[in-house]
Amino acid sequence: MAEDKGEGKEDYKLEANSELRFEVEAGATVQLELAEGKAEIFGTELTTNRKCTFLAGAKVAVYTWHGCHIKLSGRTDVAYISKDTPMTIYVNTHQALEQMRHIAEEHVTRGPRVLVVGPTDVGKSTLCHLLLNYAVACGHSPVFVDIDVGQNDIAIPGTLGAMVVERPADVEEGFSLTAPLVFHYGHNSPAQNPTLFNILVSKLGEIINTKCNEIKKSNYSGVIINTGGWVRGTGYDAIKHAAGAFEVDVVIVLDQERLYNELKRDMPGFVKVILLPKSGGVVERNRNIRTEFRDQKVREYFYGTRNSLFPHTFEVPFAEVKIFKIGAPSLPASCLPLGMKTGDNKTKVVPVTIGPTVQHHIMSISSASSVDHNILEANSLGFIIITGIDMEKQKFTVLSPSPRPLPKSILLMSDIQFMDIE
Repeated sequence: MAEDKGEGKEDYKLEANSELRFEVEAGATVQLELAEGKAEIFGTELTTNRKCTFLAGAKVAVYTWHGCHIKLSGRTDVAYISKDTPMTIYVNTHQALEQMRHIAEEHVTRGPRVLVVGPTDVGKSTLCHLLLNYAVACGHSPVFVDIDVGQNDIAIPGTLGAMVVERPADVEEGFSLTAPLVFHYGHNSPAQNPTLFNILVSKLGEIINTKCNEIKKSNYSGVIINTGGWVRGTGYDAIKHAAGAFEVDVVIVLDQERLYNELKRDMPGFVKVILLPKSGGVVERNRNIRTEFRDQKVREYFYGTRNSLFPHTFEVPFAEVKIFKIGAPSLPASCLPLGMKTGDNKTKVVPVTIGPTVQHHIMSISSASSVDHNILEANSLGFIIITGIDMEKQKFTVLSPSPRPLPKSILLMSDIQFMDIE
């Protein structure tokens, strides 16, 4: 079927090994129903006659191995059927990982640790979701790690996170985010503070090693790691650092032969580096779309994907909290104290004076119990946004997912801002 713009109700009959791709129009919603046959979305199997609703801007690919009948209701920017899909290659990759899991379980060793890399907009997150869903469907509980600080799938932008995946992602809601481990980074690109980024990646790797030693099922189920799209220069160094920190044995490179050859050259001999094609349905996103996506992820944190959550608003006295920012402006070497390195400023914990400049910034609630605690490597308990400041009363108003009081008193300020217009 040729590419078209859906205006209402459309029926699509897919042959075996084909894919229905559609994008929901701005300001619209689309309902999808599997009327007949079997199909899946990013590895999650669809239920016959269940209506799934997708919101504006959603980009969806429905794949069928044996053929199916799909009904779409609503306005789409584009909707078409394609037989040009790498799904067979992706499922073969899953089968290879599955063999590694069986060997790990049989010999009580560690399962596959997979680093998914590639430039922006090649489908890294989609492939991670696919491999995780297939692993769970086979009875495993893999660990999902997301170090893409700009478009993070586990927490909000400006963070790194990890969680154990025990059930397939819901078609509409995604993975169940039960007690994820999240670290504050505070920027939307590793380039803004590579020193801090690598420290947090190393810390995440240490914790995952410890947890996998404690939880045998997750140990042989393995780890799937999603990365950002920064693959040149310092970004390439960050990829190599992540490969070492997570002790990976498989690196999947999506759609870039140059990166594949560089990693083949630089990775240890025991690491398998494989090159996979991207899906033809992957859409490139410009800077505005990326910014909108970040705003949407923050909004979902407070209000839910379908406005099903009701955040709290309350005042907090200045005296009850301490706000810090990680990283200080660079200084020339001649201005630094004797013995201090120029890179040390990137990990400096700098106090922030409460005033108008902190308004609308995302604040991470640190698990650190005091200023003497290692704030840099303390995980985040949650996030708030300062929506208003009363200098006369010495109080500020926050948007919070939980009622007062705040669980801890140390807040870390992110560069990322969010304007609540609810």
